[in-house]
Amino acid sequence: MNLFAQPQPQMPNFFNSISGPVLAITVVILMLGLIFLAIFAHYFRFWIQSQTTKAGIGIWDLVGMTFRKVSPAVIVRSKIMAVQAGIGDRDGVTSKGLEAHYLAGGNVPLVIRALIAARKAKLELDFKLAAAIDLAGRNVLEAVQTSVNPKVIDCPSRNLGRETLDGVAQNGVQLKVKARVTVRANLRQLIGGATEETIIARVGEGIVSAIGSAESHHVVLENPDRISKMVLSRRLDSQTAFEIVSIDIGEVTVGENIGARLQADRAEADMRVARANAEGLRTMAVAAEQEFIAQIEESRAKVVQAEAEVPLAIAQAFQSGVLGILDYYKLRNVQADTDMRSAIARISGPAAAANKKGATT
Repeated sequence: MNLFAQPQPQMPNFFNSISGPVLAITVVILMLGLIFLAIFAHYFRFWIQSQTTKAGIGIWDLVGMTFRKVSPAVIVRSKIMAVQAGIGDRDGVTSKGLEAHYLAGGNVPLVIRALIAARKAKLELDFKLAAAIDLAGRNVLEAVQTSVNPKVIDCPSRNLGRETLDGVAQNGVQLKVKARVTVRANLRQLIGGATEETIIARVGEGIVSAIGSAESHHVVLENPDRISKMVLSRRLDSQTAFEIVSIDIGEVTVGENIGARLQADRAEADMRVARANAEGLRTMAVAAEQEFIAQIEESRAKVVQAEAEVPLAIAQAFQSGVLGILDYYKLRNVQADTDMRSAIARISGPAAAANKKGATT
């Protein structure tokens, strides 16, 4: 044992001087501080952008967006875009409204760009209407652009596989028309309004009706604007998502003479009916002729039958004494004279005809 060994000095322990509860509270505070720093570091970029542009989105709003499964980047950038264009909370563009539209499946940046375009073009479009149009499946930005820059629609549409609209004037001449319809979007009727297909169908119907009301195709060829005026006067854009600005007739060509073709077809049909009636009459005449021939043969059979009964009658007359032998010979002389006259007539008939023909020549 070393009696001269000196005791080692002990260093003071800071943690030994702190009680257990205080140490636990300190650890919790440090962890909360680290979490706050992590959250602040994650959302600092969006928060500083919001503060510098006066978008009005706080750090806790950004945290809440994460819990609500809303993209903070989309909301912050859209709100900054709106504020920079002079559209704020007083116009209905709030962070809550943007979040609600995002959660509903809408395209928030597209709606904001549409509002900015409408504000620049001095069109009446609020956030609620723009959001409703977007949720309805329509491209609200394209609708605003169509309102500013009208759209031209070909009538008939090239997708239908037809090149012209065909109408027939009252004189039966067909006219082939190509038209171009200029329309602008009607933002108030964009929800539930009919689409371009309805506009094309209505304009086509109006053009065909206008051609059909013309007395002659020359009237339409002389004044093509007559079709445009009649179609525009019918207000074909009602209950549609568009407003018709103008209808321009691009081309009018003359087609077939439908009236003449129909008359020819009708005459052909009448001729076929007449032929059928004549054939029926001929068949009836042939049948009547055959019937008369049958009657003649029947009469001849009766004559032959009657002639066969003559010898029997003569025999009975001899037996009864009504007919004598002299009377019988007189009857035979009459028959022989009759047969001779018939033979002479058969022989002299062709000879007289031949002599007459030779005298004529």
